[in-house]
Amino acid sequence: MKKREILLIIILLCCVSFCACKNGGERTEIISDSGDRKDIAEESTETDRLEKGYDLPVSDSERQEAEDDCKEMMGLISELYKNADKGCASNVVIADEVIDQMVEKLKSAGCSVTVTAAYSNMENYKALEDFLNAAIKGSSGSSVVYEIHSDGGIGRYKYSYDGKDMYVLSAKATWSDDDKPVITYISYTRIKEWRYTEKGWFCYELCVPEYPEVTEIVDGSCMVRVKPITEENREMSEKCVLGLAYQGNNLLCSDWDADHMESLDYNGMYEYLYAMKYQEKFPSEDYPDGIPKDEFESLIMEYLLITAEEIQDYVAFDEEKQTYLWVRLGCLNYAPTYFGTSFPEVTDIRENDDGTITLTVDAVCSMILCDDAVITHELTVQFAEDGSFQYLGNKILDDGISNIPEYQYRIIRE
Repeated sequence: MKKREILLIIILLCCVSFCACKNGGERTEIISDSGDRKDIAEESTETDRLEKGYDLPVSDSERQEAEDDCKEMMGLISELYKNADKGCASNVVIADEVIDQMVEKLKSAGCSVTVTAAYSNMENYKALEDFLNAAIKGSSGSSVVYEIHSDGGIGRYKYSYDGKDMYVLSAKATWSDDDKPVITYISYTRIKEWRYTEKGWFCYELCVPEYPEVTEIVDGSCMVRVKPITEENREMSEKCVLGLAYQGNNLLCSDWDADHMESLDYNGMYEYLYAMKYQEKFPSEDYPDGIPKDEFESLIMEYLLITAEEIQDYVAFDEEKQTYLWVRLGCLNYAPTYFGTSFPEVTDIRENDDGTITLTVDAVCSMILCDDAVITHELTVQFAEDGSFQYLGNKILDDGISNIPEYQYRIIRE
């Protein structure tokens, strides 16, 4: 090859290299505009979602399976729903006895099924329990649980374990205006942490959006009662402790007995005792000037061994009007806490030699804490022949008082 031709080739190669370097950014843009940039962005979003663990993609087969299962279960209870009294059209609430019949339908079909009400037992619970115990040992598998909602709809939860991570595919079906089943959502989420407790609770925390993606806390805590409680424990829970719980009064979350009752918040507990006795909400609007002396004292003395004179010593009382002060629970006298959302569950019943009964009670908290016993306390009660009862004392065990926030009294006495 002649020197002139070789020189020409070298010059051309240099020019091509120079142009490529100079226009590299433009060339990338042209390639990106052809679709690659979109693909890269989608891959990045997909990777982010997988890492974050929520809003995970649902395969076509899993989606179809969830929809088919929900519709099949809705078909089993459709006649019960159609014939049920649904109350207000904008807020359908099915009677408890009808919900129980719906549960029986799914139970008969071999499904693990529960309801949203407190102290509800899961029917056919062994399938879920066996799955959880196997997962604890590292074995992969899956289990499906159905939940009957108060509006007659159904939730379907498929828990799966791959030997490393636990996931839940959640689906919900409701009824249309013409009584047809409608799938309202399907989601797939990784479970960040989970455990199956000795008391039979499946506690887990879902992966959820976190700061800075959101500015408020998103609670991903969930608790499912797997192992049934006894009928006696359920009855005592509903009768003696559910109406009080741990918010707005301190009867269950403080230490007291017949000789030490001065620390109880009588102003706070009144509305809860009223609701327990009359099975309706305390009509505070009827008492703008406080609660008349006789009404207040008689209700308190019905549930506690205390005299009218002691009540006047312990409670904010208006001598001139002869009324006990009462204010609604609100932001000025209550700072919300997770403990306040706990509900009490009786786990043991002990009959004492003097005829009294001591209930062992766990404060179960599903929010944030996800704890089947934030505190455990012993509540002593005395039952009469007519089924009425009085509270005699409460004792928090194992220094549990240090695990809960300091109680805020409804009204501070001067």
